[in-house]
Amino acid sequence: MTATDLSLPTPAVAAPGNRSAPGRQARSRGWRLVGYAALVLAAAGLLLPFYWMVVASLKTNSDVFTIPITWLPDPVVWRNYLDIWQRSDMTTWLGNTLLLSVLVSFLQVVTGSFAAYGFARVRFPGRNALFLAYVGTIAVPWQSYMIPQFILMSKLQLSNTLWSIVALQAFGAFGVFLMKQFYETIPEELSESARVDGLSEFGIYRRIMLPLSRPALASLALLTFVTTWNDYLGPLVYLRSPELRTIQLGLNTFISQYNAEYALIMTGSVLSVLPVAVIFLLGQRYFIEGIATTGLKG
Repeated sequence: MTATDLSLPTPAVAAPGNRSAPGRQARSRGWRLVGYAALVLAAAGLLLPFYWMVVASLKTNSDVFTIPITWLPDPVVWRNYLDIWQRSDMTTWLGNTLLLSVLVSFLQVVTGSFAAYGFARVRFPGRNALFLAYVGTIAVPWQSYMIPQFILMSKLQLSNTLWSIVALQAFGAFGVFLMKQFYETIPEELSESARVDGLSEFGIYRRIMLPLSRPALASLALLTFVTTWNDYLGPLVYLRSPELRTIQLGLNTFISQYNAEYALIMTGSVLSVLPVAVIFLLGQRYFIEGIATTGLKG
């Protein structure tokens, strides 16, 4: 046995770069906690007005603006939600708003997706220039052509009808832009294979593009629904009859009649926000997926 065989094993020396790994992990964890805390504070700041609105709708009228603020209603006044139905035409307002929102959302999804397919997949002269001109209309404020549009609706005898809002909002450049960006993420090989198999352009659109673009369609439908539901200026200009009022116009008239009934005003506000909040919560997965994948090349 030699001296080399009797030598003790040399202890392993840690690499200099590994000594700071625990420190980097601790700092990374600390910054992550700071980020989470900032997100929680931001979310609380955004949700606090909505929480106060819901709480105020469950209070008596004299307790809404008490100082200091009571964050829990005592007692809980559920009767506010019955009184507002009895003292206003809430059924008509919600019904008109729901009808307009559903019709406009459906038409914008159909027209936007169909036009976007033409811009994304069909080759024709002047396609890019026409698309840029069409999308450029987004930058033009509606107030600049509101009067000519109103004259046109009056000539067509659509003024003071729900069809005026449907006709004006059935087409949207934003929906075409959103759907075109999503269609361009779908591989062109799918369309080419379908054409080789004898499928028409409409068949490709209906059987291939629409099923693959469900997240984008859901995003467009959700955005259009929320925009139409919250629209105030359009119904104010075109809908003059009381039986045609939407929820935004109805709440405005209700506030003018019961300007001191703060609890009922908050109750009406809750009823106007609740359907949109429920629909957004149900479709948020498709909305996030559609926005995240739009514009990414597949």
